[in-house]
Amino acid sequence: MNIDQWLRENTFHYSSFWDFRHLVEAKEAQGLKISLCIPTLNEERTIGKEIVIFRSELMSRYPFLDEIAVIDSGSTDNTREVAASFGADVYLAEDILPEVGSKRGKGENLWKAIYQLQGDIIVYVDADIKNIHPRFAYGLVAPLVYRPEIKYVKAFYDRPLAFSQGIRPSGGGRVTEILVRPLFSLFFPELTAIIQPLSGEYAVRRDVLEAIPFPIGYGVETSHLIDVYSKWGMQAFGQTDLDQRVHRNQATRDLGKMSFGILQTFLNRTKALGLVPELPELNNIMRQFQVKDGHFEQIEHHIVEEERPPMLDIEAYRQKFK
Repeated sequence: MNIDQWLRENTFHYSSFWDFRHLVEAKEAQGLKISLCIPTLNEERTIGKEIVIFRSELMSRYPFLDEIAVIDSGSTDNTREVAASFGADVYLAEDILPEVGSKRGKGENLWKAIYQLQGDIIVYVDADIKNIHPRFAYGLVAPLVYRPEIKYVKAFYDRPLAFSQGIRPSGGGRVTEILVRPLFSLFFPELTAIIQPLSGEYAVRRDVLEAIPFPIGYGVETSHLIDVYSKWGMQAFGQTDLDQRVHRNQATRDLGKMSFGILQTFLNRTKALGLVPELPELNNIMRQFQVKDGHFEQIEHHIVEEERPPMLDIEAYRQKFK
């Protein structure tokens, strides 16, 4: 399958799935359970609205989602209390699979959700979306319901728009365009068809999630794409245009730390796949600078992209689901 063909056949717009009754019927005919996972850390300002909208539209009005769960990293605000008050199932990541220990990071929450949740399909949605809408869930799950050969559906947003100065290009964020897309272009050119590889919203079949490792930090989305592509090929992917996503922007300094973690994951994957057979031992200290009292002050960040193994390697998981 070439890139142009894939883009024609595996790129969707959420509005194509407007017929909720038909979507629910197709889901029920296949006996599918669908879980929504929202990973959180100090998101009390937005989490309540997300849960209200998903519950009212995709559980009460249409029986599409079978569970809505918050997997929390240890928020110090009222995230867990707010989420529970609006009807979500709330879990503390460190309480899930306590025998394997606890690590801090979004990827850890996503990985532990595979054990905790019941769905045949899990849709992950970030907790900081200000323009939340049911499309952030059904728009990603629908291709999996209608197209059994598709295994992993990514979101993208903000289509090209005409404005007074011309056309605004649409693509990923800053880290995508200056790091991930160039790396994919060099090593995995077909993956450049994924418009926003680092988007935090995606829906995945359980048999895929349980078979791939999970970096606990910044590299989780990048590793997913490489691992799914390596195991199942480009035909396993779909992507859905969700029009627009409004959320807080991160500072450039924070994006640098994110890039450092992603690059570690990427290089480890290329080595494992034999694309770059020999790599030196990677340094895990990233240095940044700030000016304090007229002097440049060095800041060191210790960033190690640890990974959780495929969930199928965990005995407790096999006992629960197999």
